[in-house]
Amino acid sequence: MSISSSSSNPRRLIVGISGASGIVYGVRILQVLQHSDIETHLVMSDSARMTLATELDMSVKEVEALASEVHNAKNIGATISSGSFKTMGMVVAPCSIKSLSEIAYGMTGGLLSRAADVVLKERRKLILVVRDTPYNLIHINNMKTITEAGGIICPATPSFYSLPSTLEEVAATVVNRVIDLAGFDHPSYRWGEQ
Repeated sequence: MSISSSSSNPRRLIVGISGASGIVYGVRILQVLQHSDIETHLVMSDSARMTLATELDMSVKEVEALASEVHNAKNIGATISSGSFKTMGMVVAPCSIKSLSEIAYGMTGGLLSRAADVVLKERRKLILVVRDTPYNLIHINNMKTITEAGGIICPATPSFYSLPSTLEEVAATVVNRVIDLAGFDHPSYRWGEQ
């Protein structure tokens, strides 16, 4: 039996989309990665499907077409629910407070929170793009718990020093930061470089 180097691991990223406002973040991440060598595995909560209808002029099928593979949010037996299925990690964008809480407490009743739990237990990168505001102490403590477990809390806070002029450009300031945190090269505004 031969053992190969870890560089041969598949370049897979799980993209979770919860029902929080800001579904554009998850969709834009999928769009950015669609023509890359990154295999994306999408899981959308039922709430995300409802939010999509109110926030973007896209159907669920159009969003799903952006991903390499789509998983039903109720399918706890999906490949992404197992640590033996190698991934580079997971981004949940947007991440609702409900999803944040489930992940912080290890409540893995659905595939989105189960996949995030697996990413944490396998010590892979978990990035939660928390959308809700303001935060109460329960939310902050849940963020602390996830951070202590190795996750990254990346609030959906846009930056304006690149002088974005459209809503898509504003959203891109968050998405570009998330893509950076996930460890991918993506051309974007760099402070002091442009």
